[in-house]
Amino acid sequence: PKKIALIAIPALLVMLTLYNIIFGNHDTKLNVQKERIIVSTVERSDFQEFIPVTGTVIPIQTVYIDALEGGRVEEIFVEAGNMVKADDTILRLENTNLLLDISRQQASMLDQKNSLRNTQLQMEKQKLELFSTLADLDYLINRTQRIYTQNETLLQNKIISRQEYEESKDDYEYNVRKRELAILTAKQDSIMKAIQVEQLAQSLKRVEANLKIAKKRISNLTIIAPVSGQLTSLNAEYVGEITSPGERIGQIDILDGFKIRAGIDEHYLSRILTELQGEFDFGGETYRLAIKKIFPEIINGRFNVDLKFVDDIPTDIRRGQTVHIRLELGDLSEAVTLARGGFYQKTGGQWIFVVDPSDDFATKREIRLGRKNTEFFEVLSGLEPGDRVVTSSYETFGEAERLILN
Repeated sequence: PKKIALIAIPALLVMLTLYNIIFGNHDTKLNVQKERIIVSTVERSDFQEFIPVTGTVIPIQTVYIDALEGGRVEEIFVEAGNMVKADDTILRLENTNLLLDISRQQASMLDQKNSLRNTQLQMEKQKLELFSTLADLDYLINRTQRIYTQNETLLQNKIISRQEYEESKDDYEYNVRKRELAILTAKQDSIMKAIQVEQLAQSLKRVEANLKIAKKRISNLTIIAPVSGQLTSLNAEYVGEITSPGERIGQIDILDGFKIRAGIDEHYLSRILTELQGEFDFGGETYRLAIKKIFPEIINGRFNVDLKFVDDIPTDIRRGQTVHIRLELGDLSEAVTLARGGFYQKTGGQWIFVVDPSDDFATKREIRLGRKNTEFFEVLSGLEPGDRVVTSSYETFGEAERLILN
């Protein structure tokens, strides 16, 4: 027995050592106090994906006022911050170059009118001269025709010579051709004058149209309120300032209602659609919003959306206030959920410590997470309802693979 014991005891120790090497748990362990961690239970519950966004209250409509014409500020009638009504005069500009341009166009219009009037008078004068010429030619034609007819009879009776007859015939035919030429010349002159009158009339119309536009530009020097509301800004603050054409002078906010403008991370651009809804808390009440307009331009990694109130508008809400919105990205559905916590910063949602039913230790387990909101993650695999997991920060756990809970 003594020899057997001397052989069996070392053999047993060797076997235990080999068993521990082959089948033992070699995970890196870390002792953790239970009161210093947060343990959450995996549940099956209703889940809705939403993201938190921060929005700013702005008026339902803002109308910008631009200077259509540049000029010097001559007089300011309304200061920024005051309420205005539609067609109220806000300020008046002065532009001497525009006044000189109008004067030149007025002079040009007068010249065109005088040219047109003179051309028309010349046409009337030519008509009268033609009538006088035709009257003289008709007289000569009748006279030479009578002599020519008489000489033809006299020639047959051999009272006059043939030469005298031919001369009377030439006189008659010459006057007839001269009348035809006078009529043809008058027609050509009439056509040319008509074309000239038409050109002058068209030119006059253009000058009058340009003058009308110029006079309208003069009216643009008086800046009036296009709508009723609050003049929230006015860039022209002092008399004597110079404004450029197209420069933004101010804006009017219509205070009949409000909307929310929110900035969203560009990561969600493809998932943001009009009519998506969200909600926020204000004054102890929850108010619903819906996206009405999306601005796809990315600025500093974010894009903007406009949200309008679905039902009621808070009575005490004011322009410029900040609200925190829960923007819904999907419909309500049932899912396996896990409370959000600091563990995600270390693991990226790829693994988590699962607490053993004995509550004595927690082991590392691979998981896969899906959608998320401000409170929960959707669990796609690795966890089942009822599992208890450590959701607090893992920053102090190092590379430990097993937590010993004390």
